[in-house]
Amino acid sequence: MRNKDITQAYYASLGFKKAGTGDYEDYLMVRKDHIEIHFFLFRELDPKENYGQVYIRVKNIDELYKSMLAGGVKIHPNGPLQTKPWKQKEFSLLDPDNNLLTFGEAV
Repeated sequence: MRNKDITQAYYASLGFKKAGTGDYEDYLMVRKDHIEIHFFLFRELDPKENYGQVYIRVKNIDELYKSMLAGGVKIHPNGPLQTKPWKQKEFSLLDPDNNLLTFGEAV
């Protein structure tokens, strides 16, 4: 993450809450259900060159996708909800630092 406040606000818009009891300037933990993501401060990160990615397995992906759309979450242009040849139903987002988040459920 380049900016802790921006990262925390973005993930809060996805339903994640701050995790942990400490508040560290260079570190952020967010949690939603059984998902916990950790970030470290990297001010020099160039989002155009960032290839960070996370695959998050979920249940009820159709409902999650609908709730993201209803909440105004921007879906990756190449990542709308679809069933992939590898038998996963997936959709993707890009966070403010260009980390790719792909949500998937086995079909």
